Amino acid sequence: MKTYTAGLEGVIAAETEISLLDTVQEKIIIRGEDLIDLSGRVGYAEIAHLLLEGNLPSIEEKEELEGKLNKLSEPPAGITEVLKALPGTTHPMDGLRTGLSALAGYDGDLENRSLSANKRRAYDILGKLPAITVNSYRLLNGEGSIKPNKNLSYSANFLYMITGKEPSQLETDIFDRSLLLYSEHELPNSTFTARVIASTQSDMYGALTGAVASLKGSLHGGANEAVMYMLNEADSASEFEQLMYSKLRMKEKIMGFGHRVYMKRMDPRAIVMKEALKVLCDQKGDHRLLEMCEAGEKVMEEEKGLYPNLDYYAAPVYWMLGIPIPLYTPIFFTSRTAGIAAHVIEQHENNRLFRPRVHYTGK
Repeated sequence: MKTYTAGLEGVIAAETEISLLDTVQEKIIIRGEDLIDLSGRVGYAEIAHLLLEGNLPSIEEKEELEGKLNKLSEPPAGITEVLKALPGTTHPMDGLRTGLSALAGYDGDLENRSLSANKRRAYDILGKLPAITVNSYRLLNGEGSIKPNKNLSYSANFLYMITGKEPSQLETDIFDRSLLLYSEHELPNSTFTARVIASTQSDMYGALTGAVASLKGSLHGGANEAVMYMLNEADSASEFEQLMYSKLRMKEKIMGFGHRVYMKRMDPRAIVMKEALKVLCDQKGDHRLLEMCEAGEKVMEEEKGLYPNLDYYAAPVYWMLGIPIPLYTPIFFTSRTAGIAAHVIEQHENNRLFRPRVHYTGK
Protein backbone atom coordinates (compact mmCIF):
# COMPACT_ATOMS: atom_id res chain seq x y z
CA MET A 1 0.00 0.00 0.00
CA LYS A 2 1.19 3.52 -0.73
CA THR A 3 2.00 5.96 2.06
CA TYR A 4 -1.00 7.65 3.66
CA THR A 5 -0.94 11.49 3.90
CA ALA A 6 -3.62 13.29 5.92
CA GLY A 7 -5.67 15.63 3.78
CA LEU A 8 -3.83 14.29 0.70
CA GLU A 9 -1.19 16.95 1.39
CA GLY A 10 1.53 16.77 -1.22
CA VAL A 11 -0.29 14.02 -3.13
CA ILE A 12 -0.63 14.51 -6.89
CA ALA A 13 -4.24 13.61 -7.64
CA ALA A 14 -4.64 14.69 -11.27
CA GLU A 15 -2.79 15.62 -14.43
CA THR A 16 -3.86 18.93 -15.94
CA GLU A 17 -2.97 21.43 -18.64
CA ILE A 18 -5.03 24.14 -16.93
CA SER A 19 -3.01 25.60 -14.07
CA LEU A 20 -0.12 25.20 -11.65
CA LEU A 21 0.96 26.89 -8.42
CA ASP A 22 4.67 27.11 -9.17
CA THR A 23 6.26 27.46 -5.72
CA VAL A 24 9.78 27.53 -7.19
CA GLN A 25 9.22 30.55 -9.43
CA GLU A 26 6.47 31.86 -7.12
CA LYS A 27 3.97 32.12 -9.97
CA ILE A 28 0.38 31.09 -10.63
CA ILE A 29 0.46 29.59 -14.12
CA ILE A 30 -2.76 29.50 -16.16
CA ARG A 31 -2.26 27.57 -19.41
CA GLY A 32 1.32 28.84 -19.65
CA GLU A 33 0.48 32.43 -18.64
CA ASP A 34 1.38 34.17 -15.37
CA LEU A 35 -1.92 35.06 -13.65
CA ILE A 36 -0.47 38.06 -11.81
CA ASP A 37 0.99 39.43 -15.04
CA LEU A 38 -2.37 38.86 -16.75
CA SER A 39 -4.18 40.78 -13.98
CA GLY A 40 -2.40 43.94 -15.10
CA ARG A 41 -3.25 43.69 -18.77
CA VAL A 42 -6.41 41.63 -19.40
CA GLY A 43 -9.83 41.26 -17.82
CA TYR A 44 -12.04 38.47 -16.55
CA ALA A 45 -13.59 37.73 -19.96
CA GLU A 46 -10.13 37.09 -21.40
CA ILE A 47 -9.18 34.75 -18.53
CA ALA A 48 -12.45 32.83 -19.00
CA HIS A 49 -11.61 32.43 -22.69
CA LEU A 50 -8.08 31.30 -21.80
CA LEU A 51 -9.44 28.71 -19.35
CA LEU A 52 -12.15 27.33 -21.61
CA GLU A 53 -10.56 27.70 -25.05
CA GLY A 54 -6.87 27.38 -24.22
CA ASN A 55 -5.74 30.78 -25.52
CA LEU A 56 -6.16 34.47 -24.87
CA PRO A 57 -8.77 35.95 -27.20
CA SER A 58 -8.26 38.49 -29.95
CA ILE A 59 -10.11 41.80 -29.64
CA GLU A 60 -12.85 40.40 -31.88
CA GLU A 61 -13.09 37.17 -29.86
CA LYS A 62 -13.30 39.12 -26.60
CA GLU A 63 -16.14 41.27 -27.94
CA GLU A 64 -17.90 38.16 -29.20
CA LEU A 65 -17.56 36.51 -25.78
CA GLU A 66 -18.87 39.57 -23.94
CA GLY A 67 -21.84 39.63 -26.33
CA LYS A 68 -22.46 35.92 -25.79
CA LEU A 69 -22.38 36.25 -21.99
CA ASN A 70 -24.77 39.23 -22.19
CA LYS A 71 -27.25 37.22 -24.25
CA LEU A 72 -27.04 34.36 -21.74
CA SER A 73 -27.26 36.57 -18.63
CA GLU A 74 -30.96 36.17 -17.80
CA PRO A 75 -31.92 32.86 -16.11
CA PRO A 76 -35.24 31.13 -16.91
CA ALA A 77 -38.22 32.53 -14.98
CA GLY A 78 -38.58 29.19 -13.22
CA ILE A 79 -35.23 29.68 -11.48
CA THR A 80 -36.53 32.88 -9.89
CA GLU A 81 -39.60 31.01 -8.69
CA VAL A 82 -37.37 28.33 -7.14
CA LEU A 83 -35.37 31.00 -5.31
CA LYS A 84 -38.56 32.71 -4.12
CA ALA A 85 -39.73 29.43 -2.57
CA LEU A 86 -36.67 29.15 -0.30
CA PRO A 87 -37.11 30.15 3.37
CA GLY A 88 -35.54 33.44 4.46
CA THR A 89 -33.13 31.56 6.71
CA THR A 90 -31.38 30.03 3.67
CA HIS A 91 -27.66 30.78 3.43
CA PRO A 92 -26.77 32.71 0.23
CA MET A 93 -24.43 29.89 -0.81
CA ASP A 94 -27.30 27.44 -0.46
CA GLY A 95 -29.48 29.71 -2.58
CA LEU A 96 -26.76 29.83 -5.23
CA ARG A 97 -26.31 26.05 -5.03
CA THR A 98 -30.05 25.47 -5.45
CA GLY A 99 -30.41 27.85 -8.39
CA LEU A 100 -27.38 26.33 -10.12
CA SER A 101 -28.66 22.80 -9.60
CA ALA A 102 -32.10 23.74 -10.95
CA LEU A 103 -30.51 25.01 -14.19
CA ALA A 104 -29.83 21.40 -15.18
CA GLY A 105 -33.52 20.87 -15.84
CA TYR A 106 -33.42 23.49 -18.62
CA ASP A 107 -30.59 21.79 -20.51
CA GLY A 108 -32.19 19.78 -23.31
CA ASP A 109 -28.93 18.00 -24.08
CA LEU A 110 -27.98 17.13 -20.50
CA GLU A 111 -26.46 13.68 -21.15
CA ASN A 112 -24.14 14.94 -23.88
CA ARG A 113 -20.56 15.01 -22.53
CA SER A 114 -18.91 16.09 -25.79
CA LEU A 115 -16.41 18.94 -25.79
CA SER A 116 -18.71 21.25 -27.74
CA ALA A 117 -21.71 20.54 -25.48
CA ASN A 118 -19.65 21.05 -22.32
CA LYS A 119 -18.23 24.35 -23.57
CA ARG A 120 -21.70 25.50 -24.53
CA ARG A 121 -23.09 24.80 -21.06
CA ALA A 122 -20.00 26.30 -19.37
CA TYR A 123 -20.65 29.64 -21.07
CA ASP A 124 -24.37 29.37 -20.35
CA ILE A 125 -23.73 28.79 -16.63
CA LEU A 126 -21.10 31.53 -16.52
CA GLY A 127 -23.53 33.98 -18.12
CA LYS A 128 -26.41 33.22 -15.78
CA LEU A 129 -24.60 32.84 -12.45
CA PRO A 130 -24.28 36.57 -11.63
CA ALA A 131 -28.07 36.99 -11.79
CA ILE A 132 -28.66 33.76 -9.84
CA THR A 133 -26.09 34.77 -7.22
CA VAL A 134 -27.41 38.30 -6.72
CA ASN A 135 -31.12 37.50 -6.91
CA SER A 136 -30.76 34.59 -4.52
CA TYR A 137 -29.41 37.07 -1.95
CA ARG A 138 -31.99 39.76 -2.79
CA LEU A 139 -34.98 37.43 -2.65
CA LEU A 140 -33.80 35.84 0.60
CA ASN A 141 -33.63 39.33 2.10
CA GLY A 142 -37.12 40.34 1.00
CA GLU A 143 -35.96 42.48 -1.92
CA GLY A 144 -37.22 42.24 -5.47
CA SER A 145 -35.15 40.54 -8.13
CA ILE A 146 -33.10 42.65 -10.50
CA LYS A 147 -32.60 42.08 -14.22
CA PRO A 148 -29.18 42.16 -15.89
CA ASN A 149 -28.19 45.34 -17.71
CA LYS A 150 -27.16 43.95 -21.07
CA ASN A 151 -25.55 47.23 -22.12
CA LEU A 152 -22.77 46.72 -19.57
CA SER A 153 -19.75 44.43 -19.61
CA TYR A 154 -19.88 41.16 -17.67
CA SER A 155 -18.16 42.55 -14.57
CA ALA A 156 -19.88 45.94 -14.70
CA ASN A 157 -23.29 44.26 -14.94
CA PHE A 158 -22.44 41.91 -12.06
CA LEU A 159 -21.50 44.86 -9.83
CA TYR A 160 -24.53 46.84 -11.03
CA MET A 161 -26.91 44.05 -9.99
CA ILE A 162 -25.22 43.86 -6.57
CA THR A 163 -25.30 47.58 -5.75
CA GLY A 164 -28.24 48.73 -7.85
CA LYS A 165 -26.22 51.50 -9.49
CA GLU A 166 -24.03 51.64 -12.56
CA PRO A 167 -20.40 51.42 -11.41
CA SER A 168 -17.65 53.81 -12.41
CA GLN A 169 -14.85 52.62 -14.67
CA LEU A 170 -12.49 52.42 -11.69
CA GLU A 171 -14.97 50.34 -9.67
CA THR A 172 -15.56 48.06 -12.65
CA ASP A 173 -11.84 47.59 -13.27
CA ILE A 174 -11.10 46.70 -9.64
CA PHE A 175 -14.06 44.33 -9.34
CA ASP A 176 -13.11 42.71 -12.66
CA ARG A 177 -9.54 42.23 -11.39
CA SER A 178 -10.83 40.51 -8.27
CA LEU A 179 -12.88 38.09 -10.39
CA LEU A 180 -9.80 37.35 -12.49
CA LEU A 181 -7.71 36.61 -9.39
CA TYR A 182 -10.36 34.26 -8.01
CA SER A 183 -10.93 32.54 -11.39
CA GLU A 184 -8.58 29.54 -11.06
CA HIS A 185 -6.12 28.17 -8.51
CA GLU A 186 -5.04 24.66 -9.50
CA LEU A 187 -6.69 21.95 -7.31
CA PRO A 188 -8.29 23.32 -4.13
CA ASN A 189 -11.01 21.31 -2.43
CA SER A 190 -13.91 22.64 -4.51
CA THR A 191 -12.16 21.98 -7.84
CA PHE A 192 -11.10 18.52 -6.67
CA THR A 193 -14.70 17.85 -5.60
CA ALA A 194 -15.93 18.83 -9.05
CA ARG A 195 -13.40 16.56 -10.75
CA VAL A 196 -14.33 13.62 -8.50
CA ILE A 197 -18.01 14.10 -9.36
CA ALA A 198 -17.25 14.56 -13.07
CA SER A 199 -15.18 11.35 -13.04
CA THR A 200 -18.40 9.37 -12.51
CA GLN A 201 -19.64 10.88 -15.81
CA SER A 202 -22.03 13.10 -13.87
CA ASP A 203 -22.96 16.33 -15.66
CA MET A 204 -21.36 19.75 -15.23
CA TYR A 205 -24.26 21.10 -13.16
CA GLY A 206 -23.85 18.30 -10.63
CA ALA A 207 -20.09 18.79 -10.48
CA LEU A 208 -20.44 22.54 -9.95
CA THR A 209 -23.20 22.05 -7.36
CA GLY A 210 -20.87 19.82 -5.37
CA ALA A 211 -18.16 22.46 -5.70
CA VAL A 212 -20.50 25.08 -4.18
CA ALA A 213 -21.09 22.83 -1.18
CA SER A 214 -17.33 22.42 -0.79
CA LEU A 215 -16.60 26.13 -1.09
CA LYS A 216 -19.24 26.94 1.52
CA GLY A 217 -17.13 25.21 4.18
CA SER A 218 -15.37 27.59 6.55
CA LEU A 219 -11.95 26.06 5.86
CA HIS A 220 -12.23 26.82 2.14
CA GLY A 221 -14.55 29.69 1.20
CA GLY A 222 -16.02 32.12 3.67
CA ALA A 223 -12.68 33.55 4.79
CA ASN A 224 -13.29 36.85 2.99
CA GLU A 225 -16.57 37.29 4.90
CA ALA A 226 -14.89 36.43 8.21
CA VAL A 227 -12.13 38.97 7.54
CA MET A 228 -14.64 41.79 6.98
CA TYR A 229 -16.63 40.94 10.10
CA MET A 230 -13.35 41.03 12.03
CA LEU A 231 -12.34 44.39 10.54
CA ASN A 232 -15.71 45.80 11.55
CA GLU A 233 -14.95 44.98 15.19
CA ALA A 234 -12.43 47.85 15.32
CA ASP A 235 -12.42 51.54 14.34
CA SER A 236 -8.72 52.23 13.89
CA ALA A 237 -5.38 50.58 13.18
CA SER A 238 -4.41 50.60 16.85
CA GLU A 239 -7.75 49.08 17.90
CA PHE A 240 -7.43 46.40 15.24
CA GLU A 241 -3.90 45.61 16.34
CA GLN A 242 -5.09 45.09 19.92
CA LEU A 243 -8.00 43.00 18.67
CA MET A 244 -5.58 40.73 16.82
CA TYR A 245 -3.38 40.31 19.90
CA SER A 246 -6.48 39.48 21.95
CA LYS A 247 -7.64 36.84 19.46
CA LEU A 248 -4.18 35.29 19.43
CA ARG A 249 -4.13 35.11 23.23
CA MET A 250 -7.53 33.39 23.14
CA LYS A 251 -6.11 31.01 20.51
CA GLU A 252 -8.83 31.98 18.03
CA LYS A 253 -8.34 31.13 14.36
CA ILE A 254 -7.75 34.33 12.41
CA MET A 255 -9.05 34.08 8.85
CA GLY A 256 -7.30 35.61 5.86
CA PHE A 257 -3.82 34.37 6.78
CA GLY A 258 -1.83 31.34 5.80
CA HIS A 259 -2.27 28.98 2.88
CA ARG A 260 -1.49 25.31 2.24
CA VAL A 261 0.75 26.41 -0.66
CA TYR A 262 1.92 29.95 0.21
CA MET A 263 3.54 29.28 3.57
CA LYS A 264 6.61 31.56 3.52
CA ARG A 265 5.31 34.61 1.68
CA MET A 266 2.23 36.64 0.90
CA ASP A 267 -0.21 35.20 -1.62
CA PRO A 268 0.72 37.10 -4.84
CA ARG A 269 -2.97 37.71 -5.52
CA ALA A 270 -3.23 39.47 -2.15
CA ILE A 271 -0.52 41.90 -3.24
CA VAL A 272 -2.64 42.90 -6.26
CA MET A 273 -5.74 43.39 -4.09
CA LYS A 274 -3.75 45.38 -1.53
CA GLU A 275 -2.78 47.78 -4.31
CA ALA A 276 -6.44 47.98 -5.39
CA LEU A 277 -7.46 48.79 -1.81
CA LYS A 278 -4.94 51.63 -1.72
CA VAL A 279 -6.37 53.05 -4.97
CA LEU A 280 -9.91 52.97 -3.54
CA CYS A 281 -8.73 54.54 -0.28
CA ASP A 282 -6.93 57.30 -2.19
CA GLN A 283 -10.05 58.00 -4.24
CA LYS A 284 -12.31 58.20 -1.19
CA GLY A 285 -9.75 60.04 0.94
CA ASP A 286 -10.15 57.48 3.72
CA HIS A 287 -7.22 55.16 4.47
CA ARG A 288 -8.57 53.63 7.67
CA LEU A 289 -9.20 50.13 6.26
CA LEU A 290 -5.80 49.98 4.56
CA GLU A 291 -4.05 51.07 7.77
CA MET A 292 -5.99 48.46 9.78
CA CYS A 293 -5.11 45.70 7.34
CA GLU A 294 -1.44 46.65 7.36
CA ALA A 295 -1.43 46.65 11.18
CA GLY A 296 -2.98 43.17 11.23
CA GLU A 297 -0.54 41.97 8.59
CA LYS A 298 2.39 43.08 10.76
CA VAL A 299 1.01 41.39 13.88
CA MET A 300 0.49 38.04 12.15
CA GLU A 301 3.94 38.06 10.54
CA GLU A 302 5.67 38.86 13.83
CA GLU A 303 3.58 36.59 16.06
CA LYS A 304 2.80 33.61 13.82
CA GLY A 305 5.00 33.90 10.75
CA LEU A 306 1.86 33.93 8.60
CA TYR A 307 1.13 36.10 5.58
CA PRO A 308 -2.11 37.38 3.98
CA ASN A 309 -3.93 35.34 1.39
CA LEU A 310 -6.26 36.74 -1.28
CA ASP A 311 -9.29 36.85 1.03
CA TYR A 312 -7.58 39.22 3.50
CA TYR A 313 -7.40 42.10 1.03
CA ALA A 314 -10.37 41.16 -1.19
CA ALA A 315 -12.72 41.66 1.78
CA PRO A 316 -12.05 45.40 2.37
CA VAL A 317 -12.01 45.98 -1.40
CA TYR A 318 -15.51 44.49 -1.66
CA TRP A 319 -16.62 46.54 1.34
CA MET A 320 -15.47 49.77 -0.30
CA LEU A 321 -17.26 48.76 -3.50
CA GLY A 322 -20.51 48.60 -1.52
CA ILE A 323 -20.92 44.82 -1.68
CA PRO A 324 -22.90 43.16 1.17
CA ILE A 325 -20.70 40.78 3.20
CA PRO A 326 -22.90 37.65 2.69
CA LEU A 327 -22.24 37.93 -1.06
CA TYR A 328 -18.45 37.72 -0.79
CA THR A 329 -18.22 33.90 -0.98
CA PRO A 330 -20.93 33.53 -3.67
CA ILE A 331 -18.97 36.06 -5.77
CA PHE A 332 -15.83 33.96 -5.19
CA PHE A 333 -17.62 30.89 -6.53
CA THR A 334 -19.16 32.70 -9.49
CA SER A 335 -15.73 33.87 -10.63
CA ARG A 336 -14.18 30.43 -9.98
CA THR A 337 -16.82 28.82 -12.22
CA ALA A 338 -14.69 29.43 -15.32
CA GLY A 339 -11.80 27.48 -13.80
CA ILE A 340 -13.89 24.68 -12.36
CA ALA A 341 -15.81 24.26 -15.62
CA ALA A 342 -12.46 23.93 -17.43
CA HIS A 343 -11.49 21.16 -14.99
CA VAL A 344 -14.81 19.35 -15.51
CA ILE A 345 -14.31 19.49 -19.27
CA GLU A 346 -10.75 18.20 -18.94
CA GLN A 347 -11.93 15.36 -16.66
CA HIS A 348 -14.64 14.33 -19.13
CA GLU A 349 -12.17 14.46 -22.04
CA ASN A 350 -9.61 12.16 -20.40
CA ASN A 351 -11.49 10.39 -17.66
CA ARG A 352 -10.61 7.81 -15.07
CA LEU A 353 -12.95 7.26 -12.13
CA PHE A 354 -11.52 8.45 -8.81
CA ARG A 355 -11.48 5.46 -6.43
CA PRO A 356 -8.85 5.86 -3.69
CA ARG A 357 -8.31 3.42 -0.82
CA VAL A 358 -8.14 3.97 2.96
CA HIS A 359 -5.68 3.51 5.78
CA TYR A 360 -7.79 1.30 8.06
CA THR A 361 -7.41 2.01 11.80
CA GLY A 362 -10.37 0.06 13.16
CA LYS A 363 -10.56 -3.35 14.90
